[in-house]
Amino acid sequence: MTRVLLISGSTRDGSLHTAALRTAARHAADGIGAELYDGLVTLPAFVPGEASPPEPVLALRRQVTRADALLVSTPEYGGSLPGSLKNLLDWLVDGGELTGKPAAWLSVVGPGRDDGARAALESVLDHAGARLLRAACVRIPLDMSSVGPDGLIADGRLHMALRDMVHALVRSLTETRQQPSWQAHSSVYPVLQRQDAPSFPRGAQLPPWARGAG
Repeated sequence: MTRVLLISGSTRDGSLHTAALRTAARHAADGIGAELYDGLVTLPAFVPGEASPPEPVLALRRQVTRADALLVSTPEYGGSLPGSLKNLLDWLVDGGELTGKPAAWLSVVGPGRDDGARAALESVLDHAGARLLRAACVRIPLDMSSVGPDGLIADGRLHMALRDMVHALVRSLTETRQQPSWQAHSSVYPVLQRQDAPSFPRGAQLPPWARGAG
């Protein structure tokens, strides 16, 4: 089971971003556990170096630690991230849970409407040492009329796009888990003996060309 934690940057009831992530969780394929984080509104304000963080913070950190990857969808406020989402990220940066954690973003607005938020999100993720999986980052412009009374988005095209997005995220995780070939890390093998290279007895005086002389 691949676990993906879905985080919305909106605290507003009926949020388009939350509805999109809720829909992604509902339509996750078999073998993918997509969980929507629901503690943003009640998350305490970040206190740097807090020795005993409150339980909501510990619960958040446990969820992030259990997750194989994070998927974030956020509105843009004042040209950047909403303060509530930045507060959540600050807790995770301080606790180190984002280090090495694969992450991706989902944009549900048109181009140019959330550039500041996405840039700030990528900056924080990079600062925290997370791994942004760009192959799984997708823009799917939506509008509020697509959100049904159940808080889900009933659009078959969106469902297909979300499934493709999550599959891309899972594929990225699978690729990074594969053992790389030695060619990709040739610095681990700094000297390779050629098959046709002559050999010399131990202790023998090597000719200048074999000693690397110019």
